[in-house]
Parts: sequence; structure tokens; C-alpha cells
Amino acid sequence: MIDNFRIRVFRAVAHHLNFSRAAEELLLTQPAVTQQIKALEDEFGVPLFDRGGGRISLTPGGAALLPFADRMKALSEEAVAAVADANGQQAGELTLGASQTIGQYLLPNLVAGFLRANPRVHVTARSGNTDAMLEALVSREIQLALIEGPEHRKDVHIEPFMEDHMVLVVPAGHEWADHAIELAELKEQPLLMREFGSGSRRVVEHALAAAGLKGKDLKISMELDSTEGLLSAVEAGLGITFVSRWAVRNQLSLGTLKLARVRGLKLSRRFSMAYPAGPEPAGNVGSFRGFLLSHSLELAPRTTGKQKDNHRAGS
Repeated sequence: MIDNFRIRVFRAVAHHLNFSRAAEELLLTQPAVTQQIKALEDEFGVPLFDRGGGRISLTPGGAALLPFADRMKALSEEAVAAVADANGQQAGELTLGASQTIGQYLLPNLVAGFLRANPRVHVTARSGNTDAMLEALVSREIQLALIEGPEHRKDVHIEPFMEDHMVLVVPAGHEWADHAIELAELKEQPLLMREFGSGSRRVVEHALAAAGLKGKDLKISMELDSTEGLLSAVEAGLGITFVSRWAVRNQLSLGTLKLARVRGLKLSRRFSMAYPAGPEPAGNVGSFRGFLLSHSLELAPRTTGKQKDNHRAGS
């Protein structure tokens, strides 16, 4: 292919700046990676990496080669996709990013469904909070970001693909379990929140503010960087929290957590996909976008009857 093996090895080492990690990515031994880099340096007649001081860095020659190596990868992927498309198929690479709720609870089903229809596409995915995934998108580290929460940016196009509802989760023995409460009662309980930069946090803050409850009135007792961390903290009796209905399905089925409803509080939101501003995406990105728009609801995890009755935090 256009993207030859030595260039692939160089690119892996250049991005990791670590021979061991490059070897793991390429499923090679470290001596094999070193041998390929040495052969490429002999071919160019200059060193590509500085290995002094116990650290690896690019030499001027290596820095000059890296943009071309990245372009060769992109061109190779375009060639594979073009040949497959000419035969009515999809192939090549698809690099996704997902906010943590989507990545943990929805993305596996969505990718599995997409791959059943497009088995020759190789999907890689990473997760982080919404802000981190949007930054990865604009820096071209990923091709498509699946995010939560209200976002307004001029450098990306954001398109909803699924509605979500956030729910108030309390310990199984809590006095609010399976009950409706007034908004003002939220001031009385320790509230667990996601970190700043989380789309879930923004949704909760906006909804509470719209209902008339200010941030300074809340007893935010802890901030955690994952939804699983929030749920574990609630199970431990450290407070209450708001999470996506998808995140708490297992705990509700087991009875380790319960839901409470907040009268007058609406916590619906949209899960959205984000891609660079400009033309509508084509190739594998375009195919995955179309797949989400047409099949995301049917591939979402099933919700039990009891959860359906309580899937909103307010009524």
C-alpha cells in the first residue's frame, strides 16, 4: 500500500515518543521496531530520533518527515475507502471519540450494529468528557465525536442523534427513594457532580438554574470524573446525583440504587455527533453518521418497564 511498513513504524514511535508503546501498538517486539527505525534512518541518511538523556525526541529530520508520514496514512485510508466504495462497500479506518456516558453505555451497541453492516471497517474509539472530545476532534485526533450536553462552537458542526433523560439517583434506603420531592429539597442533601468540562454537569446546572435553583444554594460535596464513580459514591451513602438513565440500569435492576423525582424539573437532553465544520462528512464517517441517524434508537440498551415509568427526573 501507499503507507509502507517502515513509515508506519516511524509514525507510531513519533507519536508515542516511546519504542515500547509503539511496539505494543504495532504488535511487534521492541528490537523489531528499533531495526525498522535504523533501516529508515539509513535510507534517509540522517537520524530521525534523538535518544540522548534517557528521553526520545524528534530530530529536525524526524520533525520534517512526520507531517508527510501522517499524510501518507490519510491517503492510504482514502485509497482503501475509495476502492471499497466503488464496489458498494465501506472499508478502512474510523476513529471515534465519545463522552464517557455514551462511550460506556451506548457506543458498544452502536459500533457492533455498524460493523455488522460494514465488517471491513476498522473502528478505534477513545473516551473523555465532552470538552476533551471536541478538542480531539478539532486537532484531527478523531474523525467524529459523540457528545452530550448543549454545545455551541463555530469550528464544528453538531447534530443530535438521540434523546436522553437524566435521573436523580439516591441510595436504596434513602427517604426519597421512589418518591417525588420539591425542588427546594435538593438544597438539603449532599450533591455529587461530574467535573467541569462534563456535558452532563452542564445539563444539570442549566436545568437547575432554569428551575430557579442557583449553584450557590446547592451542597456540592464531591466532584468525580466518571459516571461510575458517581454511582459508586451514591451506593456508599456519600450523597445523591444526576446521571443518564442509561448509566443506572444495572443498579436499578439489582436494587442497589433507587430513583427519586423532582417536581417541575425537566432534565431531557440530546446526544449529538460532532464533526468538522464544512461539507457533510463522506466515506466511513458519513456512513457512520447515517447509521446513527437511522438506527441509534433501535440499538440502544433495553429499558425495563419500571425504569420506563421513572425515566424522567421530574414530572
